[in-house]
Amino acid sequence: MAGETSASNTTSIGSYLRNNIREYGLLVALVVIMVFFQVITQGVLFRPVNITNLVLQNSFIVIMALGMLLIIVAGHIDLSVGSIVAFIGGLSAIMLVKWGLHFSIVVPICLILGGVAGAMQGYWVAYQKIPSFIVTLAGMLVFRGLTYLVLQNRPIGPFPKDFQLLSTGFVPDLLAFANPAPTVVTNFFALVVVVVLVIAAVYFGLKKRRTNELHGSENEPMVFFALQMAIIGAVAIFIGFQLSTYRGFPNVLVVMALLIALYTFITNRSTIGRRIYALGGNEKATKLSGINTERLTFYAFVNMGVLAALAGMIIAARLNSATPKAGVGFELDVIAACFIGGASASGGVGKITGAVIGAFIMGVMNNGMSIMGLGIDYQQLVKGLVLLAAVFFDVYNKNKG
Repeated sequence: MAGETSASNTTSIGSYLRNNIREYGLLVALVVIMVFFQVITQGVLFRPVNITNLVLQNSFIVIMALGMLLIIVAGHIDLSVGSIVAFIGGLSAIMLVKWGLHFSIVVPICLILGGVAGAMQGYWVAYQKIPSFIVTLAGMLVFRGLTYLVLQNRPIGPFPKDFQLLSTGFVPDLLAFANPAPTVVTNFFALVVVVVLVIAAVYFGLKKRRTNELHGSENEPMVFFALQMAIIGAVAIFIGFQLSTYRGFPNVLVVMALLIALYTFITNRSTIGRRIYALGGNEKATKLSGINTERLTFYAFVNMGVLAALAGMIIAARLNSATPKAGVGFELDVIAACFIGGASASGGVGKITGAVIGAFIMGVMNNGMSIMGLGIDYQQLVKGLVLLAAVFFDVYNKNKG
C-alpha cells in the first residue's frame, strides 16, 4: 500500500518534464554556458580569483533582480533603477567623504532615501494609475539629473576603509584551527559552510518529499530530484572549494545569499508574496477579493528603491568612487535577468531562483566574453539574442498550453 501511495503521488517523468521544462532548462543552460566558457577560456573562468570577481561584478545585478522580479510579477516595470543606483551612490559619497559621517549612519540613511525614491514613483503608478513605463522613464531622467547636480559632474572618493568592506571585504576563516590542509585551503570555513549547506539542501528536499507523500501532494520524479541535487551540489562544492583556496566568501556574497533566502521565503511562504502573484495574474479579481492592490504596488516600488540603494552603495564601495555615469544600462541587465529567468512580461509568473539563475547566466556570459577578448558590441549582440530567445520560449510555451 505504501508503495502504491508513493507511486500515485509522483508524476510521470514525461509530464513533469513538460510542465517544468523552463525551470530545468534554465539550470541546464547555466551549466552548459559555464562549461563552455570554462573550456573556451582554457580554465580561466573558474579560477578562484575570477570566481570572486564574478561574484563582485554581478552581486548588485542579483540584488536588484530580486526587487525587479516582484515589480514584473505585479505587472509593472522599473526603468529608473540604474539612475537610483548612481544617485544613492553619489549621496553616500557626499555624506562619507564631504561630511565625514560614519558608515553605520550613512548606510541606513541611504536605504531610507532609496525607499523614498521608490515611493515617489510607486505613488503615481499605484494611486494615480499612470503606466509604470512612463513614470519610471521620467524617474530615470530625474534621478540621473539629480546625480549630476549632487556630484557636480565629477567623481567623489576615496571612501573610508570600513565602508569599502561592504563590497571588497571577506569573511575571515573562523575554522582556521581545524584546517587539515592549510597549504591548499586558505579559508576552511568557506568550504565547510558550502558542504553543510549542500547536505542541508538534500535533507530538507527529502523531508519535503516525505511530507508531500503523507499529505497526498505530488512529488517530482525521484530521478529529477536526484539529478538536480547532484548538479547543484557538485557545482556548489566545486565553487566553494575554489573560493576556499583564495580568500573565502566575499562579504557581498553573504549579503546576497541572505537576501535570496529572504525573498524566496516571501514569495513562496508569505501572504504578501501570494497576493503579489495574484495581483499580476488578475488585478481586478484580486481587488474584488478584498486585497488592497494599490498598496501592494506601492510597496513593490518602495522595495525596489531600497534594493537599488543597496546596490548603489555596493558599486560605489567596489569602485571606491561615486561617479555620475554609475549604473548606466543596469536597468536593462536587471530586467533581462528576470525575463531570462522565466518571469512573464504579462505579470503573475516568475521565481526568485529563476531571476538569480538568469542574472548569473548574464554574468557568466559577460565575464566569459570579456576573457575571450570580445568587444562590447558582440557582448550586447549576444545578450540581446539570448533575451529574445528567452521571451520567445515563454510565449511559445503559453500558446502551446
